[in-house]
Amino acid sequence: MTPSQNYSIGVIDSGVGGISVLKCIRDYLPHENLIYVADSKFAPYGEKTSEEITRRVLTVFEFLDMHKLKSVVVACNTATAASIQILRDQFNYPIIGMEPAVKPASMLSKNKVVGVLATSGTLLSAKFSALLEHHGSDIHFITQPCSGLVELVEQGDFKSPDLMALLKQYIDPLLKENIDTLVLGCTHYSFLKPIIQVMMPSHIEIVDTGDAVAKHLKHILVEKKLLSLSHTAGKLDFWTNSLDPNAASVIEKLWGMDSNTFSYKGLWS
Repeated sequence: MTPSQNYSIGVIDSGVGGISVLKCIRDYLPHENLIYVADSKFAPYGEKTSEEITRRVLTVFEFLDMHKLKSVVVACNTATAASIQILRDQFNYPIIGMEPAVKPASMLSKNKVVGVLATSGTLLSAKFSALLEHHGSDIHFITQPCSGLVELVEQGDFKSPDLMALLKQYIDPLLKENIDTLVLGCTHYSFLKPIIQVMMPSHIEIVDTGDAVAKHLKHILVEKKLLSLSHTAGKLDFWTNSLDPNAASVIEKLWGMDSNTFSYKGLWS
């Protein structure tokens, strides 16, 4: 099926973290119809093998394929590293992936010491290794796997002692290495940015990629003449397979806008 201007844009993630990217997409593309699919029942992806992640992502795409799509954003660094090429080989519309903001961080850093918070799956991937090799010749990158953070963001409680303790555990070693730039290498972590800013000296730059991905998506749609011609606000549908009874309220909290701006569809699988 050839994509059309009036088709929807899919956005997928292992859970609710990709909503941070979705908000940027909505800012840049207010007239597009968006479908967000969270695979929360199987989150986090970061501790799974590439094969397991790819199977899950293909399952999400099977569901998405029941809708008319003109592009999909894989709003998950770990899923991108594991499966993006397989997806691009299999589907005929543009598929946009995520990667940690290593390039902009290397350009921002003054002392050439950059910290990276990410999942183990992202940090151990060949894609991430290639990224460091390409952009890190004169940069000292200090990587920190962050087991447990995704699960806490999925719960939507950003004031829990467990969350604060984990963040301190992961950030303190980076501060001891005198980083001046921090990369948030997981879309879930973008929701923790205000907390992380308080925990770090004010001179440290914190970088994520949601805004850049939204800009790139818009550029691709314009280039391929797929940009919506509508002048009305686009629809937004949220789907999740989370069994948590609070899933809808967590999504509404993270979306951060009036509930009238989206439709919560509930379970997709």
